[in-house]
Amino acid sequence: MGIDPVTTSSTLELSAENPFANPSPLLYQTPQFDRIREEHFKPAFLEGMRLQLLEMDAVTAQTAPATFENTIVAIEKSGALLTRVRNVFSNLTSSHKNDALQQIETELAPLQAAHSDNILLNRKLFARVESLWNDRDKLQLTTEQSEVLTQHYENFVRAGARLNDSQQTRIRAINEEISRLETQFEENLLALMKERAVVVEDVSALQGLSDGEIAAAAETARERGLTGRYVLDITNTTRVPQLAALQNRELRKRLWLASAERGLGRDGGLDNRPLILQLARLRAERAQLLGYPSHAAFKLQNQMAQTPEAARKMLTDLAPGVVARVRQEARDLEAVIQTSGNAHPLEAWDWEYYAEKLRKSRFEVDESLVKPYFELDSVLTNGVFHTMNRLHGVQFRERKDLPVFHPDVRVFDVLEQDGSPIGLFFFDPFRRETKRGGAWMSSFVDQSGLLQERPVVVNTLNIPRPAAGEPALVSFDNVTTLFHEMGHGLHGLFSDVTYPSVAGTNTPRDFVEFPSTFQEDWAIQPEILSNYARHYKTGETIPAELLDKVLKASKFNQGFDTLEYLAAAILDLEWHSLTPDQIPADAEAFEAATLKKYGIDIATVPPRYRSAFFAHIWSGGYSSSYYAYIWSEVLAADAFAHMLATGGCTPANGARIRAEVLSRGSSRDPMESYKAFRGTTPTVEALLIRRGLKQ
Repeated sequence: MGIDPVTTSSTLELSAENPFANPSPLLYQTPQFDRIREEHFKPAFLEGMRLQLLEMDAVTAQTAPATFENTIVAIEKSGALLTRVRNVFSNLTSSHKNDALQQIETELAPLQAAHSDNILLNRKLFARVESLWNDRDKLQLTTEQSEVLTQHYENFVRAGARLNDSQQTRIRAINEEISRLETQFEENLLALMKERAVVVEDVSALQGLSDGEIAAAAETARERGLTGRYVLDITNTTRVPQLAALQNRELRKRLWLASAERGLGRDGGLDNRPLILQLARLRAERAQLLGYPSHAAFKLQNQMAQTPEAARKMLTDLAPGVVARVRQEARDLEAVIQTSGNAHPLEAWDWEYYAEKLRKSRFEVDESLVKPYFELDSVLTNGVFHTMNRLHGVQFRERKDLPVFHPDVRVFDVLEQDGSPIGLFFFDPFRRETKRGGAWMSSFVDQSGLLQERPVVVNTLNIPRPAAGEPALVSFDNVTTLFHEMGHGLHGLFSDVTYPSVAGTNTPRDFVEFPSTFQEDWAIQPEILSNYARHYKTGETIPAELLDKVLKASKFNQGFDTLEYLAAAILDLEWHSLTPDQIPADAEAFEAATLKKYGIDIATVPPRYRSAFFAHIWSGGYSSSYYAYIWSEVLAADAFAHMLATGGCTPANGARIRAEVLSRGSSRDPMESYKAFRGTTPTVEALLIRRGLKQ
């Protein structure tokens, strides 16, 4: 049976001293990070869940027939306390987790799953929503109201509101266990980042890294009590940036294996394989209980792709051409190995090292000569903020008076061109042990006309921290990530809807990456690049010749980049297309068989995420949906090509995409939003050109 939060917390009284007890008095209800302590979270969660269930009881206790106002609007307004605490807690457990927060997260995971079930499996509540759904054509709803009603109705049905009592009991148990396993998986990933870090004894083994990178590795070692040694951290993906520079082949192999074999229980370490097998089995069982053949079919039913077959076809249609490109790239790298005077075969840990050599020789671009032109603050201020000002007229003004959850974090007012307020933007750039890998956007406060709330959003990245006193010089990959995450940020900041459930980035998974991927391409536009790509010492703009080489080199190695993504996306769909009795006993064998089945089993180009550390799909909400990045990229590439053809980075273009896409959330069908901006449905042509797979 599930855990009932009402019973658990029925005698709880939330102290007025708890900073979550009331809306924050700070600007736009920004969290009071200077007052929030670990001990505040659990009481606020429990009380928040209790109060929301009382609000649901008030809805079902009404004798008046259901109306949009007394039922749907009441649901939209419910859970204010729970939303406040959840938004802060979910961000901190991702970006600045400690042992206390981890323990609270473990305790709360099943309670939150049960709480959701207590609402969505409430038969009286569903009856009111269903009656509105049945009469929807008579209600004279606006487009947004109609979408909100549809989404609420589908949420109840997809949660199991129509199941019988025994089926609902099983659904509750499954949801509780899935929640526990997802939390465990996320905790394991954070522990694995530390467990799999590579310790280097002799600085000579680090030849090829810059002085700044070596100093940073020494500083990381000192922080971990390993003074005199050097620590190379792994990243969230299979590839590790230092592989492109390290000359010591044995160290490259150690570093690659540390990353690629994490979560497999190697050398007595953490083993995630039992977790993912359990998660796959439970998700498959739940899908069948709900009437779907697989978890993938369940998840994609209300996405743009609609079916796993449609998503899989897009991926597999791309695969042959991408594999052909990879084989040519491999032959090119094998030639580089030979001309370098080496006789070893090309291995996975060699690819990026020799690709960097080839990139330098083919395009005459040396990353160590390029990075000084990409200083973090200049990229942020003169690149990202400058572009958003040119395109949308918005201004970012830093302020120091609001509390933050870590000293690295910066806060900016976001203002319209006339100075009127939009919201707040938090920026958390640097990698740390307490932060999970990757980059993401989240919200502390969602925009809502109904609740009269302005958005407070945060962009979180994992840029390597420079050594003390050194500038933060970032790779070109991190430059595009900054633009990408700002795209998510604007999607939240520009939201202009009434109901919070359809605000900002609350859209289908295969649409949410469109606004962010779209913004990436401004980073390589010459007029934008020349504004932020300035040498951190001299202020000199990046030379035109070097800029041209950087732009040409940005299309290099796209076979590798695309295949590692396709392999991960196909793995995700295959895991989640299984029925309960098809779940394998051996996760590694299943992964290998899947890659072979689709002709993408190239040892030198492993999946971007192998199954045992695939955070997106096992704990990050992207199960069956990792394909969404390239699905959204089709939209993004098509939209960007259209924008360039109609004037480029102009206020008129910015106003149009803001009005038709960025402000809409999911208040209408996402393809309708796209067509309202673009005038037609997208084609894949611009995507192939964007990835350098077609001229």
